[in-house]
Amino acid sequence: MGNPKIIAQKEALVNALAERMKSAQSLVFVDYRGLTVEEVTNLRNNFRAAGVEYEVIKNTMLERAAVKAGIEGLTPYLKGPTAVAFGVKDAVAPAKIMNDFIAKAKKTEFKCGVVDNKVIDTKGVVTLASLPSREELIAKMLGSMNAPITGFVSVLGGTLRKFLYTLKAIEEQKAN
Repeated sequence: MGNPKIIAQKEALVNALAERMKSAQSLVFVDYRGLTVEEVTNLRNNFRAAGVEYEVIKNTMLERAAVKAGIEGLTPYLKGPTAVAFGVKDAVAPAKIMNDFIAKAKKTEFKCGVVDNKVIDTKGVVTLASLPSREELIAKMLGSMNAPITGFVSVLGGTLRKFLYTLKAIEEQKAN
């Protein structure tokens, strides 16, 4: 049996990690082998700018935290060194940033991802990376909502213009 103080500390870490996993909109797991310090630093900076938390975590801790968070099916992917990107603000950001990084560096690869407490494979993470970001979706939705209003205003303006042309024609006819 281990030291009770260390066991208590590890239990607290697992509980905190489980809470982070529950609160994240998405998780992306990657094998970080072969990356230089400079590449990892650039990757962390990109993640930080997008509000994504990136951390290297022991597989046993991840496995225990996943069980506490209610995430099933993660264990087969937790082989070798694992880094996790937590998409706190945007579910697409971690996958998108990591996908771009993998395309440039060609040194690392996705292990899996988690969206809505469901594990997705590498293909699912790449698909997630291809989705538009939250801001892009909101902009598209607002544009769609604004289009009918703009069309309605144009129709009203056209009717008003035709009415004014008619009045002008009547005025010119009476002037003759």
